[in-house]
Amino acid sequence: MPIYEYQCTSCGHSLEKLQKMSDAPLTDCPECGQPALEKQISAAGFRLKGGGWYETDFKSSGQKNVAKSDSSGSGGSCCAGGACANTNA
Repeated sequence: MPIYEYQCTSCGHSLEKLQKMSDAPLTDCPECGQPALEKQISAAGFRLKGGGWYETDFKSSGQKNVAKSDSSGSGGSCCAGGACANTNA
């Protein structure tokens, strides 16, 4: 479920609310009670709950989902672990 940000145009109070995408936007400010809440444009935050996600299903036990650094000292971060060819030949 997405986490939406709202700000009251009357008193300036801001809040975050976990809502279904099908839920109607909030309108009443919990601070001043005025129907002046506006949804803010921001990067949508969301929460993955339960099983069925890559982190729990598609890796072997003990493996972490973290990129390994290139120990040779050559190559940038995009080539970590030898994922791309070295163009510094």
